[in-house]
Amino acid sequence: MVPATTAPPVTYSLVWPCGWRLKWLAREECLAYKQTIMNLSRRKFVSRAGLGALAAAAGAKFSQASDAPNTITWSRRIPVRYNADVAVIGGGIAGVAAACAAAKSGAKVVLVERFAITGGNLTTGGVASFCGETAGQGEVFDEILADMEKFKAVEPYKPYPQSDHRVFDHHILAIVLQELLLRRKVKLLLHTRFVDVRVSDGGRITECIICGKSGPEALRAKLFIDCTGDADVARMAGFAVMKGRPEDGLQLPMSMMFFVRHIEEDKAGAQLPEGWFQPCRTPQDLPMTSVWPNGPRSNAIKIKIPMFDSTDTESLTAAEIRARRRAWEVLDYYQRRKAEPWRYDGCSPQIGIREGARIVGDYVLKLADLRAGRKFDDAVARGVYYLDGHKPDDDKRTYILKKSELKVPPYQIPLRSLIAKDGANLLMAGRCFSGEQLALSSARVSTTCAMMGQAAGIAAALSTQRQTDPRKLDPQAVRRIIEERGGRLAL
Repeated sequence: MVPATTAPPVTYSLVWPCGWRLKWLAREECLAYKQTIMNLSRRKFVSRAGLGALAAAAGAKFSQASDAPNTITWSRRIPVRYNADVAVIGGGIAGVAAACAAAKSGAKVVLVERFAITGGNLTTGGVASFCGETAGQGEVFDEILADMEKFKAVEPYKPYPQSDHRVFDHHILAIVLQELLLRRKVKLLLHTRFVDVRVSDGGRITECIICGKSGPEALRAKLFIDCTGDADVARMAGFAVMKGRPEDGLQLPMSMMFFVRHIEEDKAGAQLPEGWFQPCRTPQDLPMTSVWPNGPRSNAIKIKIPMFDSTDTESLTAAEIRARRRAWEVLDYYQRRKAEPWRYDGCSPQIGIREGARIVGDYVLKLADLRAGRKFDDAVARGVYYLDGHKPDDDKRTYILKKSELKVPPYQIPLRSLIAKDGANLLMAGRCFSGEQLALSSARVSTTCAMMGQAAGIAAALSTQRQTDPRKLDPQAVRRIIEERGGRLAL
């Protein structure tokens, strides 16, 4: 995966609207918010990605489109900088597992990650807990746990459901994941945004356009794996996606993690100045709030931030603003009303996202499949976590289902749910896999996402070696490798 200096550049042309804005709804209006983004053309999707400044900085050529006064044409020839067998877009736990598994299988792998570290919600999002069953997830996850244990940075193992989570140090996880990827010789591109894809006839992706500090470049690969969480690759390719609940498109709510350190009681007190925000004064004012351990003399606090859309630029911006304000409103309650000797120690750099967009795959995993503990002939991953689907239209600890309906037996996830229906060479893993919203509410946890990523990576590597598309693979061949590498698939 050296720079492809002899490869001809690709010509990248886009047309998008100028001055188009979506007025963000006030909180009380959010119930009326519909799936506007889902109905937009691919060109409009690109307009929401904030590429105008990027293109201007890159020296791209612009011209006014004669047939559409509110659009511009952007065109630039860019180098094919990277060649790979497998390109993994998104470096959360699913993307890391996919890249590591593909590399172990002999593939040349490039992993594209927009932040400075991998790990996604677990690191950048500050969600320092592995949920679900941590044993039997396969060799990638086993190696992650082994390294975390060497650092003494993860809680001891207890089987699920005796314990449904294992708290860890998310700062150390970022180092562990980085070194694991480098040991596997994965080509890692940090501070690099995915921008778009080129798609040939039959839904085959030939290159993706990425942009880091070097400017826009092309990454050419045989197989692509969408681990963005928001189905960014599929959406840019024009492939079918699903989002939110059917009646109004509202997604599972986001959460913000913020952190406090413990100080001497005689130095404690409220930090929020008078007149700032709308601090919580009573328990009824609080959103759903969870207080987690975060090392010596420190806590992490998670608060629910509902009714925003992670696939929309302005909505995600509004969510981040709302979340940081809300963190201070909640903190003021604990400092002023509960007299906790806490001092603000920062928010996670990114809000935690539970649901973005889900790609329509060859099979859509259904809630009924989970409740039945369904087995599949092409099973490649296994889930056990309960249906953790919080209501998307309030900020309290309320569930979509009754609490008596949340538990599910162990269930399998088929390879077909990791293959994009409209694509010839696009796999997916993590929270953008093909499943119903309530199926996602269980399968989205880090352990299951890692297992899906491992499966997608193995399938991608096999496809390149056998020069075939993923849906033409014998799924039993994928399953055999998963089980040989320690993945527990049997129910």
